[in-house]
Amino acid sequence: MRDYPLEKVRNFGIIAHIDAGKTTTSERILFYTGESHKIGEVHEGNTVTDWMEQERERGITITSAAITCFWNPTYMGIDLSKKVRFNIIDTPGHIDFTAEVKRSLRVLDGAVVVFDGVAGVEPQSETNWRYADDGSVPRICLINKLDRMGASFDKSFQSILDRLNPNAVRMQIPMGLEDDFKGVIDLLTMKAYYFEGEMGKVIRTEEIPTEFLAEAKKYRAELLEKIVGEDEQMMTDYLEGREPSLEDLKRELRKAVLAVKIIPVYAGSALKNKGVQLVLDAVVDYLPSPLDIPPVHGIDPRDGSTIYRHASDEEPFSALAFKLQTDPFVGQLTFFRVYSGTLSAGTYVYNSTTGEKERLGRIVRLQADKREDVETVYSGEIAAAVGLKNAKTSHTLCDENQPIILDQIKFVDPVISMRIEPKTKADQEKMGMALKKLSDEDPTFKISSNGETGETLIAGMGELHLDIMVDRMKREFGVEANLGKPQVSYKETITGEAEMENKYIKQSGGKGQYGHVKIRIKPMVPMTEEERKDLPKNTKRYDEFEFINTIKGAAIPGEYIPAVEKGLKEAMERGTIAGYPLVNISVELYDGSFHEVDSSELAFKLAASMALQDAVKRANPVLLEPIMKLEVIVPEKFMGDITGNLSSKRAQIEGMNDRIGGLKVVDAKVPLSEMFGYVTNLRSMTEGRGTSNMEFSNYAIVPKNVEAVIMEGRK
Repeated sequence: MRDYPLEKVRNFGIIAHIDAGKTTTSERILFYTGESHKIGEVHEGNTVTDWMEQERERGITITSAAITCFWNPTYMGIDLSKKVRFNIIDTPGHIDFTAEVKRSLRVLDGAVVVFDGVAGVEPQSETNWRYADDGSVPRICLINKLDRMGASFDKSFQSILDRLNPNAVRMQIPMGLEDDFKGVIDLLTMKAYYFEGEMGKVIRTEEIPTEFLAEAKKYRAELLEKIVGEDEQMMTDYLEGREPSLEDLKRELRKAVLAVKIIPVYAGSALKNKGVQLVLDAVVDYLPSPLDIPPVHGIDPRDGSTIYRHASDEEPFSALAFKLQTDPFVGQLTFFRVYSGTLSAGTYVYNSTTGEKERLGRIVRLQADKREDVETVYSGEIAAAVGLKNAKTSHTLCDENQPIILDQIKFVDPVISMRIEPKTKADQEKMGMALKKLSDEDPTFKISSNGETGETLIAGMGELHLDIMVDRMKREFGVEANLGKPQVSYKETITGEAEMENKYIKQSGGKGQYGHVKIRIKPMVPMTEEERKDLPKNTKRYDEFEFINTIKGAAIPGEYIPAVEKGLKEAMERGTIAGYPLVNISVELYDGSFHEVDSSELAFKLAASMALQDAVKRANPVLLEPIMKLEVIVPEKFMGDITGNLSSKRAQIEGMNDRIGGLKVVDAKVPLSEMFGYVTNLRSMTEGRGTSNMEFSNYAIVPKNVEAVIMEGRK
């Protein structure tokens, strides 16, 4: 039997920009819930959730860590029946590891978004917020680090309104800032909270100090107006002078948060042990249980129809594998979120994505790098499987008799690549195995081979990403390797339209080869998910390629059409300008012919491949380069040097803002090819006082003069 009812389960993630205090907040949560008896600190390298050697050395989160703990809300007394189970994922904040955030938000029901009280909204804050928006994930915010010099709750809150969501609302205000930060005022209860005793474990409740009372009343009025505005009757009562009860306000606020109509914002300092417990109370009050989220939907692989699974142990089993991790003791761990039904250790599980059945050896519940064996997992839970060899990220695990394929997680393509080669012959064999395991774990880490030179290329989201992967290869797999210089992952596309006919005819005595296709190509038009659902049956749409079959009659028999599509896909992997992958091309197969004896799948595949290559040359092909969103924070006296330097790097400066302490913030978009070594240059230009954040934004057409330089470098 299930040991915890679903309504007392909260699956949520902690997300933020790098260095906003996610891991420090996670450590406080573990301490206050009794899961750990000593608070780990990032700067001391002894945190629970940052357990990898690379994380502790660098003081950053690299891989998402899952933890389970139990919280007894502070306002409910000590009734143990009120405890709530938290399944928490602490995610990375660095842009190079953004895949960890995306896949975590795909399987979580809610999120706590942490902001630096000095910096407010930062670039990766926006990216993570978009991921949460994509999944309609309810969230609450914590403006952290209010003890730091230069902290401003109001400015940070305003940055949330301006850059993320205008429906954010203050739930608390701080009492003092920087060294004077004493505690917080809760605007619903109108009480002041102080955090005392060992690590702020004792919460003292007092009346609001006189100097903060006027401010608290002002912001409470704003909060109440926001809440009652969600219910017509409550609004009417409020306007007539009847204030709703605290229970009614909480109930209405919960409904609004679940619908992502209101974003509650809290105040605190995790490092100084202030405010975290009240955020945990808010998780219980306002973030969803698995019963509160809509039923998950997927495709029935037998007939393509849409089917739904509710969060119930009685429904057929369905789960999504969202992360792989190599464990030195038990082998591969497959993390999965159960959406419906139950699964027991030692049974067989069906992978509807591959059509294979595998025996499930063990099921473990994770505490970062520690494991706890469990016999059965139930709907709404997150666990890891031991023994699944063929399951990959985004695969669906389900009941074989009632199969479902859940929506896959989409990841961005790598933007940077490097040549890699083993140092010794002994490393040669081990390197291939190590790279495959690492790429299975991380969908944004890709491996490819250059057919012309025989070189192995690794590609990822940034220099740090690749550096970490090579370091892991050395430490975890004992493989030493040499790296080449970083290379930008360019792409190619077309800006015009073209038609092309190709006949592949080969006679060599006996049975020959014959394939004949006629195609039209044009740029692929962007589509919404709803529009994709309404595509006609003759159209197949992938992320960067569209195939339309308008063959009439029997010009090309149906058994050769998949070979044509395969040939087109293979041709997309090598462009015509400089050999980079082709993207965003729509191909229509409208005519052709076949030979009853000589036609074969190979002939049609080759004919289609050559036709596309020739058609692209006629359709105004262009080179695309990755453009990065850059934020540079520097003292005002260096602004002229910084903007001049960025202009020389083909940057588009989009804005300049002030920050506390005489700092200026420059927002720009700049080609990745211009940014190698920028951090070092920035330090030298600003006497070591400048910092920068960079994340991928989009692909854009390379100017012709730059394209000529790139082409010259490829020769």
